[in-house]
Amino acid sequence: MKRFAVAFLAAAAAAPAMAQDDGQTAFNTNCRMCHTMKEGDNRQGPSLAGVFGRKAGLAAGFNYSPSMKQSGITWDEAYLDKFIANPEQVVNGNTMKPYGGINDAAQRKVIVEFLKSGG
Repeated sequence: MKRFAVAFLAAAAAAPAMAQDDGQTAFNTNCRMCHTMKEGDNRQGPSLAGVFGRKAGLAAGFNYSPSMKQSGITWDEAYLDKFIANPEQVVNGNTMKPYGGINDAAQRKVIVEFLKSGG
């Protein structure tokens, strides 16, 4: 019984790290082809460092589409979730082609939490 308790406590302590790893993995799988979490490291897409709470189209040094600049969006959980699900539906005319979105709500939630945590 004592061994079980120790194993349970060790697993519980590792849970936050696993959640972070899941977020990193989900980000790497779905976003990293075009984005990074390093401040100012713009690539095909803008850096997503500090995206949570930022106005859309305002990351320094990235040339956003006019539709993104004029969207008036402030990135929060709801907008990020909707955008990750279907970018074109949220900001018509964005330049995230050929990315079509993620249908899996649980996967989107993990990514949104990762972005919210700052990676």
